[in-house]
Amino acid sequence: MSAIHYQISAPNPNNHQFHVQLNFAAEPGKSYQLQLPAWLPGSYMIRDFAKNIIGLSAHNSNGDSLEISQLDKQNWQLTATDQQVSVSYHVFAFDLSVRTAYLDSERGFFNGSSTFLAVKELADQPCLLTIIPVDNKQDWRVATGMPRNKGTEKFQFGDYCAESYDQLIDCPVAIGDFDVTEFTVEGVIHHLVFTSQHYGDTQRIAQDLTKLCQHHINLFGEAPFDEYWFITHLQASGFGGLEHKNSTILQASRFDLPNPNKVEELTESYKTFLSLCSHEYFHAWNVCRIKPEEFVPYQLQTESYTEQLWAYEGITSYYDDFSLYRAGIVSFDDYLKLLSKTATRVYRGQGELKQSVKASSFNAWTKFYQQGPDAVNNIVSYYTKGSLIALWLDLTIRQKSNQQYSLDTLMRELWIHFGRPARGTCQDDFINIANILCQEDISNDFIACLEQAERLSLTELLQAFGVNFNAVKYKQLNSIETTDSQAYQAYLGVHYQTVPAGLKVTQVLADSPAERAGIAVNDIIIALANMKVSDKSLQNLVNYLPQGSTVNCHYFRDDQLLSEQLIITDSPLAGVALKVTDQTLAKNWQQIIG
Repeated sequence: MSAIHYQISAPNPNNHQFHVQLNFAAEPGKSYQLQLPAWLPGSYMIRDFAKNIIGLSAHNSNGDSLEISQLDKQNWQLTATDQQVSVSYHVFAFDLSVRTAYLDSERGFFNGSSTFLAVKELADQPCLLTIIPVDNKQDWRVATGMPRNKGTEKFQFGDYCAESYDQLIDCPVAIGDFDVTEFTVEGVIHHLVFTSQHYGDTQRIAQDLTKLCQHHINLFGEAPFDEYWFITHLQASGFGGLEHKNSTILQASRFDLPNPNKVEELTESYKTFLSLCSHEYFHAWNVCRIKPEEFVPYQLQTESYTEQLWAYEGITSYYDDFSLYRAGIVSFDDYLKLLSKTATRVYRGQGELKQSVKASSFNAWTKFYQQGPDAVNNIVSYYTKGSLIALWLDLTIRQKSNQQYSLDTLMRELWIHFGRPARGTCQDDFINIANILCQEDISNDFIACLEQAERLSLTELLQAFGVNFNAVKYKQLNSIETTDSQAYQAYLGVHYQTVPAGLKVTQVLADSPAERAGIAVNDIIIALANMKVSDKSLQNLVNYLPQGSTVNCHYFRDDQLLSEQLIITDSPLAGVALKVTDQTLAKNWQQIIG
């Protein structure tokens, strides 16, 4: 018998509110604290989920009201008057992201962290969750990695169970008329769920994910779950993912999926989707189970600071693309193009020279998750810079161990010594394992990668593996695509998005023509050289103008029309292009060892 019983229903999906009933056995006269997390694991920002709680009330077994005192923005207290407490409230659910909750006439979704109040004194007790069918939605089903209680079959509404509150909120739930494709890897059934209409080739996706999942399981040596769920919110546009121990919630465009009419086509958007799936699946080991000591256990009422996100997101980011090659989905040359884009994202700004990845990790709560208009110039991403450090670590271990070991070996050691026994890591754990595998002390170099705000030099190391690291120009204005051509490539140093009035500035790079002209984020450029601009026309215009041209730039800042002189320059060598120059040496990187 579960000590705490949750019941969730959607009596009127059109008002975007879930109704939650919470019942628990109590001691008469004892006070209990109800609380909701302020954030959820994997998304390091205070979300204040409690703002969506509506109409909180409580009663005893006789139906008599219990007084609830609010202690702060996410904590309440009540005193039991008999052996049963019943709490009732609604949750406003209108955030179709991977983090919170959503409900309308087409589908529903909720993360427990934004939906279920915890009883603090009973947080370690087993939980029963009853998911009530939605009226007039006979075709709706349930998709979740939460264990099913006896009598409830897969996809059915009914009773689900969790060992504790932590497990309850680690199993997001999707409801609706979704489609599902199943595939099996190492005896584990994987569920591929899309929550809205699409036209993608699900059998091809399942085939590709089978290869990726097999790669990850092989790398760690075992699957730490009995079943796995890929649950994807499809929209007109969108991108994102959030990891859980036996599931992931993804967000993508309907047309990111492969076209069933073009079975040989491998689009950039589909590669990006597969990389996202790969990333979140890798997290089932790396951060869901192998995790920083600061997260053992999670403290979800306030920020939990760690300097190790470079490892948990950076190493995962290294493998998400690399595994596409290792699983046979893309060629090695295509993988190097993906890696080149990652490196370009790091090298194009000056943030790497102003913030270390340790500092980036620690300040994830503000500087990374709440990026300001200065972000590209003043901070570095622990995802992208972390993935380059993972590359450095992989190649360094391979080189110094004479191809006996690799980053795979380090990850497997972390799994055995920290993931399985649920022990948290510190920075020295990564360094000590790396030293053992390298058979020499690389501590100083490793620490420098993590603690110094410097460019990470990879040129010589990559050359030892038959790959050239080339600094190249940008190919287009509003892109990080690069070109090997030495010819003139017009450069403004500004990124933008199309809006009805013109081009809205989203980034201005330091020391660029746009910065020198005084262009700022959120300005709306309407004309250059007295010509009305769109994304296409601006590119065409600068292609025709000679290098060093000084032109008028007209733009709106708020509702004021401004004009400045802008000098068009040649593109800086701020992009990265990686190319194989020695196939034999490159095989030492491509070889799976561990």
